[in-house]
Amino acid sequence: MSESARKFVINLVLFLLAGAGVGWLYGQTQWGLLTFALVALGWQVWQLLSFDRALRTGNFDNFRVGESLWAQLFSRFRFEHERAVRRKAGYRRLLREVRKSTDAMPDGAVILDANNEIVSCNRAVGELAGLKRKKDKGQRIDNILRNPELVALVNGGDFERSVEIPSPVQDGHWLNCRVVPYGADQKLLIIRDVTDRLRLAKMRRDFVANASHELRSPLTVISGYVDSLADDDELPSQWVKPVQQMRSQSQRMNQILRELMELSRLESSGVAANDNAIDVAQLLSDAKNTFDGQADGANIIVEAEPRLKLLGNQAEIESVVVNLLSNALRHTPPDGQICLRWQSDDGAAILSVKDTGDGIQPEHIPHLTERFFRVDRGRSRDAGGVGLGLAIVKHALLRHEATLEISSEPGNGSEFRCVFPANRVTGSSADL
Repeated sequence: MSESARKFVINLVLFLLAGAGVGWLYGQTQWGLLTFALVALGWQVWQLLSFDRALRTGNFDNFRVGESLWAQLFSRFRFEHERAVRRKAGYRRLLREVRKSTDAMPDGAVILDANNEIVSCNRAVGELAGLKRKKDKGQRIDNILRNPELVALVNGGDFERSVEIPSPVQDGHWLNCRVVPYGADQKLLIIRDVTDRLRLAKMRRDFVANASHELRSPLTVISGYVDSLADDDELPSQWVKPVQQMRSQSQRMNQILRELMELSRLESSGVAANDNAIDVAQLLSDAKNTFDGQADGANIIVEAEPRLKLLGNQAEIESVVVNLLSNALRHTPPDGQICLRWQSDDGAAILSVKDTGDGIQPEHIPHLTERFFRVDRGRSRDAGGVGLGLAIVKHALLRHEATLEISSEPGNGSEFRCVFPANRVTGSSADL
């Protein structure tokens, strides 16, 4: 108990004892005590009303001096009030600085609460997505930006994924949207203009596709003449080896052009249709039969659920199988083993290729699906690899809404897992 509170209690008790004493002198102790208690209560009520009036008017002259309990209350109130004013001013300065910082950002930033209602946004988001800071405050973001992919992103809570949507205010422009955690029960929607990046990517794809088409015709002519020379029995002996090398390199260039054209087609295509059921078990069996005839090849085994089918493009899934299997064969010794597995997994399905080969260093795994990336360039070139197979696998899987998971340990082999969503699977145990 504070000193002022203790004095208040002591004075109140003495005042009431004085009332009881006065009443005792007149033979009415109880009435004396009650009268003084009512006087004390009336005084405190008057002080309370005065303090309330001072709170409303700001005039605390009656409470600025003295050691009474009400003076102490005013002193404590003034201290907390001044501290609150200082904090409020500090928060306002901080908010102004944050707004200046966010307004200086080229990317749009929208703070959303737990109900996806707009708490605040910066100036850039108005230019990018048409949001207005004051008018749209408190509105649900999915009522303003109605793109289905963005709505799914905001409601999904996946902070690792981003989506690209067309700009609602500028035709031909594209926006990259991502959600990150922000404060308690809030999230931050970051919107970035990626039009230039997408245009450059399209230009690159178009250039690769056009260059591949243009190179294909002259390369076909060159390959034809080289093949004729290689098959000519009258070819001078000193030309045999050079012609064989030219033939090998022309075949390699044809392979590169085919894979570049296939990769360009996959990149420029949308999601694959799901009206064709693919017998993946049969594809794996056919791939095994095709590669089993290779000399010095590792042992290939197939484990597949025969009733499990995949909905999509058969040629592209066949390309996935062939590329993964040929990649495993290049890096697995003849006494090794490669397992092709096709199985259901909680409604989804997994196509995996696991080998007992060399394995891959951890730092190389994130780059395996990049164009022309080779962990061992010399070995890959000798074995015929050009570094496009896994890039084709990646984009073929994207067309089928699937993901590629790679796990490997140097010296203990690698496993490539293609995870297909449930809407791409039929004939699984859940459907039977």
